[in-house]
Amino acid sequence: MLRMNLNTTGTARLRPLFDTQYTASRTQIDVPLALRRDRLLRLRALLDDHGEALARAVQQDFGVRSPQLTEVADIFVLRALLSHTLRHLARWMKPQRVRTPIYLMPARAWVQRQPLGVVGVIAPWNYPVQLSLGPLITALAAGNRVMLKPSELTPHTSALLAELLGRAFTPDEVCVVQGDGELAAAFAALPFDHLFFTGSTAVGRKVAQAAAANLTPTTLELGGKSPCIIDASCDLHDAAVKIAHGKLLNAGQTCIAPDYILLPRGQEAAFGNAFAQAVARLFPTISGNADYAAIISERHHERLQALLAEAQAGGARLQPAGPDAGNAAQRQMPPVLVFDAPATGRLMQEEIFGPILPVLTYDTPDQAIAHINAHPRPLALYWFGTDTAARDRVLARTVSGGVTVNDTLMHIAHENLPFGGVGDSGWGSYHGEAGFLRLTQQKAVLNQSRWARGDLFYPPYGKRFAQVMGLVRRIL
Repeated sequence: MLRMNLNTTGTARLRPLFDTQYTASRTQIDVPLALRRDRLLRLRALLDDHGEALARAVQQDFGVRSPQLTEVADIFVLRALLSHTLRHLARWMKPQRVRTPIYLMPARAWVQRQPLGVVGVIAPWNYPVQLSLGPLITALAAGNRVMLKPSELTPHTSALLAELLGRAFTPDEVCVVQGDGELAAAFAALPFDHLFFTGSTAVGRKVAQAAAANLTPTTLELGGKSPCIIDASCDLHDAAVKIAHGKLLNAGQTCIAPDYILLPRGQEAAFGNAFAQAVARLFPTISGNADYAAIISERHHERLQALLAEAQAGGARLQPAGPDAGNAAQRQMPPVLVFDAPATGRLMQEEIFGPILPVLTYDTPDQAIAHINAHPRPLALYWFGTDTAARDRVLARTVSGGVTVNDTLMHIAHENLPFGGVGDSGWGSYHGEAGFLRLTQQKAVLNQSRWARGDLFYPPYGKRFAQVMGLVRRIL
């Protein structure tokens, strides 16, 4: 009967589900390697047995999104994460010996890595399988219990995840709750040991505020406006293909998609032509092409159209970059380059999250760097070129969550690199060991020796104390 609670759509069931996991996490604080591996292997089996069904559910939610896209952008990423985590988990769990300073010798010290307890995960709609199960994998590897709230904008995927996870796990290990924004707000207000949110900056602020009431630490994976710098040394045609792929994967509905281009002045026509050729190479057609995903909802589609209309009214020049006009009825929106977009317009102030790519020009590399630093720090930054000195200046003088040089998106696929934002683009990192540590309590332990002379620092303070402190000062 308890398993039926996993599909609840009301807020009244949230607290009992949380309490079940909370009690279990306090009853079994030490979660052995064998159990953690078993939980991860259950997730691997879930993907092996139901990956195709999950891809079909995503396709149903989007209307147009090929199962192959879900395979590469969701399932493949999760398989890689599982493989990496299973390979390294035993080492990550081991207590970490640390060197003891001379004034505390002969004590021994180490850092003991323990589960936090109950982790809440609020997942978005754009990669609904990857961004639900990725944090889940990391949380389970760290020995935690997990409550997952997937997006209401992908109801078929969310329902299937609830069903499959309900079969694979008991409610005190993993549970899924489904509902709208009201339920999400109640979910964020639960006193989790950690709350993991992926979504927009605006909603991220609300999640952080709700969590703060319980002193719940958070990991916020947000978005923002990720710049793509094209250096004068760049091969435009090579860069255009990689930029088009990164921008148009999932029709631009990717948090680390290039949000705008910084291009040397005078190269506008050359870049426009190269980008259009790249789009035609990747997507010979837009309308009816299952590889070119639909915009998730009519509301989101209308928002993107409004951004274009506002920019054009403000003097921007729109340059369609697709081989055809797309399919408005199916929300397959063709890519558009936007030149001379007003700096104060929504297109340049909001995260785009669609197949619209503004192109800004610069006269010197310092102008491009200054533009980036005048705005909130981005989740990702991309740089294209062969001039290593120019590359290193950008890396040294800008701050972003992550960087890919001479490609887009690919830093997210490297499991030994932490993935996360900074400032308005979020805080906290995950993937690989960085994610494991984020969802782990690193407990400091000092084991005092029977031969310790800590009493030398005890009162009453007198001549002996002065001699000891004089010796310590000389040592330090």
